[in-house]
Amino acid sequence: MTREITMSEIVNKIYRNNTIIYKVFLFLIATIAIVYLFPKGGQFKYDFNNGQLWKYDNLYAPFDFAIQKTAEEITIEKKQIGINTKLYFKYDTDLVADVHEDFKNRIAQLNLSDSLGVDEINQLKKLGENVIQKVYANGFLEVVSEGRVASKDQIIALKKENVVQDVLFKNLLVSKDVLKIINTNLGNAPFVYAQKLVLNVLAGILKPNVSYDQDLTDKIVENEINNISYTRGKVASDELIILKGDIVSGRKLAILKSLKSEFDAKVWTDSNYNWIVFGYTILVSLALLMLLLFLYKNRIDIFNNNTKVTFIFFNVFAMIFIQTLVIKYNSDYLYVVPLSILPIVLKAFFDARLGLFTHVLTVLLLGYIVPNSFEFIYLHIIAGIVTILTVSELYKRANLFISVAQITLIYMITYFAFSIIKEGNASQINWEYFVLFAINGLLSFLSLILIYMYEKVFGLVSDVTLLELSNTNTKLLRELNEKAPGTFQHSMQVANLAEAAANEIGANSMLVRTGALYHDIGKILNPMYFIENQSTAVNPHNDLSPRDSTKIITDHVIKGVELAKKHNLPDRIIDFIRTHHGTSSTYYFYKKEQELNPNTDIDIKGFQYQGPIPFSRETAILMMCDASEAASKSLKIPTAQSVNDLIDKIVAKQMADDQFLNSNITFREITVIKKVIKKKLMNIYHLRVEYPE
Repeated sequence: MTREITMSEIVNKIYRNNTIIYKVFLFLIATIAIVYLFPKGGQFKYDFNNGQLWKYDNLYAPFDFAIQKTAEEITIEKKQIGINTKLYFKYDTDLVADVHEDFKNRIAQLNLSDSLGVDEINQLKKLGENVIQKVYANGFLEVVSEGRVASKDQIIALKKENVVQDVLFKNLLVSKDVLKIINTNLGNAPFVYAQKLVLNVLAGILKPNVSYDQDLTDKIVENEINNISYTRGKVASDELIILKGDIVSGRKLAILKSLKSEFDAKVWTDSNYNWIVFGYTILVSLALLMLLLFLYKNRIDIFNNNTKVTFIFFNVFAMIFIQTLVIKYNSDYLYVVPLSILPIVLKAFFDARLGLFTHVLTVLLLGYIVPNSFEFIYLHIIAGIVTILTVSELYKRANLFISVAQITLIYMITYFAFSIIKEGNASQINWEYFVLFAINGLLSFLSLILIYMYEKVFGLVSDVTLLELSNTNTKLLRELNEKAPGTFQHSMQVANLAEAAANEIGANSMLVRTGALYHDIGKILNPMYFIENQSTAVNPHNDLSPRDSTKIITDHVIKGVELAKKHNLPDRIIDFIRTHHGTSSTYYFYKKEQELNPNTDIDIKGFQYQGPIPFSRETAILMMCDASEAASKSLKIPTAQSVNDLIDKIVAKQMADDQFLNSNITFREITVIKKVIKKKLMNIYHLRVEYPE
């Protein structure tokens, strides 16, 4: 008999597995989003460069296609069209008719005088008409259009009504030419009264009727540019393109580029389209799956944190999104995208190994859709490695400047190497790429802004924030110093010990130092119940039962967590407060309770801290340093041997209690930490020479 599964059981099962369900959902969304960004055309299966040997088998044309001209050739043709195209001028016939009419009207208005007869007026009329005819025979050019041609002997196109004819530019009259015509027909000065009358009339009515037609000229140029042939020749199907071992250059290079372009732009059927999408989906999902497996195998704490996994996936998608946008806009700006931001950001929040692994996967995904994929992948992987090796301690501003300069230099050197390999010399290097690499370097500084934004959005902690928190002038640490000065000094000593130990084993020294400064902030609420703050011989615990004393002592962890959350301390710092005592016990009060109740079986669990135990190397370091520094104060006469024995005893007890079970710390690292603690404590308690009175 099978039991029916209730809805509540289904809900409970989903709730128990919500982290896995979320990761599956995130994985699917990220895969779909990245595949959507990728181009959906086919991928040309041959990789070639100018001057290189053809390393594949003999290549025959799979279909008919035209040989395309290069972008440089098209640009030159367009420039030649702009230079060689005739300039168009328009001849205004209406203006000529208006001038003739205006002249007749003005002559008719001349009053007969004793000095002018009818015959003289008619003669003047014929004279003026002759001048007008000669002026407008070829055209009278306006002043602003005189400088349009490079040479007076240039042939221009003159549009007269709907007829366009070629004329020499020098045949068009200008103002000085018109004056000559008038003088020739009227006679030389000084003019008589009648001549002056005609001269005044002509001066008032003669206007330029030829002007440069910018719109028509531009239209003609545009039309010729639109009619440019983008191809030169054709390759028939099954025609031999290149033999194995041939040098890729000249016509062969042009044909291969044309074939690639035709292949990429080919119209695909629905069946082909679906297969292409399916292939992209496999590639992207494999890459993202490898990232999840890496986190599961090597960074389980990150894997279990959905916020951190989301953060990593978001950054991968953001880099791919920006890069694909640039490719679609103009692939010439391919290297302006600062992909080095990805390892910088991930290293700031996590570690170098994760940063490099994620960067490599992202570059591999992009390498499938960018031109010159091998060059792109090599450049960015080398740059990513340099980023991981050089970028450190971002809170030191000079470090980022130096690192970015090194990354930019590596880009330039690597590109230079690729260029001389492809071209065979340095004369064909595209120096514009060096400008792009410089811009890439400048944009890398955006990582500082992004780190700050990510801290606020995702609640993560970088070294910059840790540096700010480790400042003893912060509100919480100032309060600790004022209310519990002994605890503050203890925290400072522990911070110095923990930082030195972390540096020795390669742990995050900044994180452990900051955590050490805040680990005992819970003692602010009841400072006098902790021995380091007792300035007198009065001990408040003398008036309390061992269980009450234990409650006050162990509560400093819980109260510290509450206080940290109230002051918005990051979770990574709160982890140190939670774990610095693990599940250890207040052994002194446990023994005191046994003394008071000798016939009662006392459960030590009532005298234990609630935990959890340390779950990282940094939290384990703090536990060892905290217990060692506190216990060292009990030594009446600290010697090298007594300090050595004390530290060995304390750490051995912690190991026996399984306090480091989840810390991923090795025996070798524990041994190194003990040596550092012993050395530091002996430096603190060194004996001085007694001065004479």
